[in-house]
Amino acid sequence: MNPIPTRIFDFLSYQLINSPLENSLNTKYNGNWESTSTSKYANLADQVSAGLLKLGIKSMDKIAMISSNNRTEWSLIDMGIAQIGAINIPLYPTISSNDYEYILNHSESKFCFVSDKEIYKKIIAVKKNLKYLIEIYSFDNISGCKHWEELLEVGKRNLDEKKLNKLKQNVDSKSLASIIYTSGTTGTPKGVMLSHQNIVSNVISSSIKLPLEKGRSKALSFLPVCHIYERMILYLYLYNSIEVYFAESLDTISENINEVKPNAMTSVPRLLEKIFDKIYSKGEELSGLKRRLFYWSINLGLKYEPYGKNGICYEFKLKVARKLVFSKWIKALGGNLTHISSGSAPLQPRLARVFTAAGITISEGYGLTETSPAVSVNHYEDGNLKFETVGKVIDGVTVKIAEDGEILCKGPNVMMGYYKDKGKTEEVMSGEYFHTDDIGEIDSEGFLKITDRKKQLFKTSGGKYIAPQVIENELKQSLFIEQVMVVGEGEKMPGALVQPNFEHIKLWFDQNKIDFENNLKDICNNKVLIEKIENEIESHNHKFGDWEQVKKFELTPNIWTIESGLLTPTMKLKRKAIKSKYLDLIKKIYS
Repeated sequence: MNPIPTRIFDFLSYQLINSPLENSLNTKYNGNWESTSTSKYANLADQVSAGLLKLGIKSMDKIAMISSNNRTEWSLIDMGIAQIGAINIPLYPTISSNDYEYILNHSESKFCFVSDKEIYKKIIAVKKNLKYLIEIYSFDNISGCKHWEELLEVGKRNLDEKKLNKLKQNVDSKSLASIIYTSGTTGTPKGVMLSHQNIVSNVISSSIKLPLEKGRSKALSFLPVCHIYERMILYLYLYNSIEVYFAESLDTISENINEVKPNAMTSVPRLLEKIFDKIYSKGEELSGLKRRLFYWSINLGLKYEPYGKNGICYEFKLKVARKLVFSKWIKALGGNLTHISSGSAPLQPRLARVFTAAGITISEGYGLTETSPAVSVNHYEDGNLKFETVGKVIDGVTVKIAEDGEILCKGPNVMMGYYKDKGKTEEVMSGEYFHTDDIGEIDSEGFLKITDRKKQLFKTSGGKYIAPQVIENELKQSLFIEQVMVVGEGEKMPGALVQPNFEHIKLWFDQNKIDFENNLKDICNNKVLIEKIENEIESHNHKFGDWEQVKKFELTPNIWTIESGLLTPTMKLKRKAIKSKYLDLIKKIYS
């Protein structure tokens, strides 16, 4: 039995010795899935390491990686970098050339690996301003750009296993492994420094929460691997000998799920909302008994409590619903999917309930880039699943709640600090604990609950505090609301900017024979729709105090996307950008 891993690349050795796979990494190229065995994975990673060494890369040198989709090449390069003690700088594919210029210079990156032509063009646009960059390599074949297999060839010719093994031994578990620049919702990106120990400890503690059979399970990966959430999960799959299949893109998830038939995947709440809305809309197309049975099953699922808490009668009804309705959901999601890990943003409890009732357990967790990322995780086994919470704190991590409600934590997962920014590091790591900037509470059973972001709390002119995320999460339960942002700092009441769910609204217009102009601006001005959304908001307002209720709103005639700069790559609201874009609508709310 191989010793417990202490460095990132130890996970690969661990799988190779304990439970090697024929299909460890799997990527679809030109319509065909290509598999990489554990043995080949290890050999190619060694070639990457040898190639980088031949090109002059040394321990602690920085190497940037940017990929539009998750793919085998990313994991091979990542492992090759780690083995020689160099530092991986993963970047989001959606940021601008100016952001690339800032991060590549700030990190002093010497090499940059890109996935495709679009990213390559953005790097080339600022290449003359990049002070430290020596060379760019691409995964796709791009005219004028070196292909990553050229590096493999260099490594193959110069591989010295004895020298490489010595370098691996010299990599300390507490040494820097990666600098991850937070996408952030405002301001200049901060470089979060994570050590091997930070990430490895998180993988091992989180593995206990993974209810999958080692060596016999498959996972689909599609969230950005440049984010520590998905990256940590990939190491977790590696450690537990789970076959990893990389989805081609967000647009092909449905197709890839049915090809791969995974047992598990990760997601963010926004994607789960879209899946549920699509399923719910299918019910609108049914009629008669089938329609009644469909909605009866959903309403049953929305009341679900784990561990048989609803009683024998409920469990019998649930068995009927699973057989007649929910089984079709599972089939549409590949047939084998039993577990979805959700993170990055608050999950609506209704989604956790209905999917888990259907037989696909959704485990919501909580963490930050600065905590590598997991702090707490829900999981079904041993009574450790509780809706409307983010689970119990993982092993080795300590959490306490400050007097003002802020969540503080300490443990081996907490970052080394912000790169080249001692001041900001001291701000969040003053004293013994890391300050998360999140507000929460721990209940009597030890479950952690997040109530809001500390910096997002604002006061009305009457001095009342408003927690916008709580209100937004409630309002987004309406099928008519795709996105919503609560505003009103310094005003007499909270208002809301609403991005309608145009797809559902058009279907609703047709079903109710409502005339409409088929463009977003005219849809937003439709009086019937405005009245409908007003009623939808009112139906949720009763859950809040009078001072928290949204009394006025405006519909935005645009779709909020990552590309438009209104959402972060993990689909969180960029509040500052949204306020700036819709300043006139906000003024209209309070005029």
